[in-house]
Amino acid sequence: MNKILIIIQREYLSRVMNKRFLLTTILTPLIMVGVIAGAALLSTSGKENHKIAVIDENGFFKGNLRDAGDIKFEFPANVDTSNYVSKGYTDIILIPKFEGTNKTTYIIRSKKRIGLMLQSKIEDRINDAIEDQMLQDAGINRAQLDSIKASSQFAEMKSLEEAGDTVKESSAALSYGIGFGSGMLIYITMFIYGAMVMRGVMEEKTNRIAEVMISSAKPFQLMMGKIIGIGAVGLTQFFVWILLIFGFIAASRFFIPQDVLQQVAELQKTNAQMGPGASMAQASETAQNIYKFQNTMGTANWPLIIGCFIFYFLGGYLFYASLFAAVGSVVNEDPQDAQSLMLPITMPIIFSFIIMSRAVEDPSTSLATWASIIPFSSPMVMMARIAYGVPGTVPYWQLIASMATLIGSFLLTTWLSGKVYRTGILMYGKKVGWKEIGKWAFRKN
Repeated sequence: MNKILIIIQREYLSRVMNKRFLLTTILTPLIMVGVIAGAALLSTSGKENHKIAVIDENGFFKGNLRDAGDIKFEFPANVDTSNYVSKGYTDIILIPKFEGTNKTTYIIRSKKRIGLMLQSKIEDRINDAIEDQMLQDAGINRAQLDSIKASSQFAEMKSLEEAGDTVKESSAALSYGIGFGSGMLIYITMFIYGAMVMRGVMEEKTNRIAEVMISSAKPFQLMMGKIIGIGAVGLTQFFVWILLIFGFIAASRFFIPQDVLQQVAELQKTNAQMGPGASMAQASETAQNIYKFQNTMGTANWPLIIGCFIFYFLGGYLFYASLFAAVGSVVNEDPQDAQSLMLPITMPIIFSFIIMSRAVEDPSTSLATWASIIPFSSPMVMMARIAYGVPGTVPYWQLIASMATLIGSFLLTTWLSGKVYRTGILMYGKKVGWKEIGKWAFRKN
């Protein structure tokens, strides 16, 4: 045990004390925020504006067909399919005469193939215009229709979750964000730190350092020390990121005017006394937004989410890192051998991410339930489901079964990988396949 601790200390300190670790730990959150902000900016500013000419034989689309943000409809008199481009239009829509409610096809022509989202948006606008005209034909004039549409947008849904005899507010958007974000982090760390373990083993083997280290420590001790040491590096990064997040949140209060903070405090007091339906009309829009944000964040069970995240990060990492270490021990100097041997390990991780992307939208399906228990996919999929609530969405028996199978599977894969590592770390000049790896793992001695 003492030798494992020494190896853990060596692996941990050699990476944590590196300048690269400090830079990546601090810069990674900033880069992620920049990427998200840049993607949001590009999604809004990078859209192509479409000026569409509409040729309508019915006569009612003008006035009913509403523009979208990047789409403008016009009804010119002297434009057809032969000259719409020269007249400054990007597309032209040809709407034939409707015969009652019979199925009718209208055509959009363009010099470039239009995208799926643009096509869907145009279809929605056309259908809305037809619906508006049918309502007007039923006796509702245009002014009444606009008034109804403007005044009908007053309903706001509030989601409540029943937990035994108590009822608490929940947020599907927050659950989605937490589930997808935590699953994504585990997905990335499995690849990054798993590959780091494999590269470390490969370097020590090709440089013959492993031979020297094995003279004073058993191969299993060397493998476990490397796995745990590198895992501790990843855990350290997460704790630093959490501290930075809380630090940014605490520092943001100094940039908020004092009167706004006072209004937020009053909203919290009022809603605590009168319930979540209390009026917020007296507070400013900024204070209302801050209060809503705090109230939404408060609906999550953060101690459970953080505790489960640490468990599934460590469990998933240890489960896959032992497999990566076994692969690294049998690879010699040819990097193509490593790529071919990594495929059976990386494919379950990729499939788990795909399942997680579905589970975070509907966490109660049979696929999401069983994938959150199977150890190959449970670290990502279970985190996607936990964000929606325990024991509401995830019963206790499923959470316990998921944790137990992950622990048992980690112990099994570590034992089997240790047997492969013991043989492969000292084998040179021989190309090894999965068939031979299996023989090493399951042999009796």
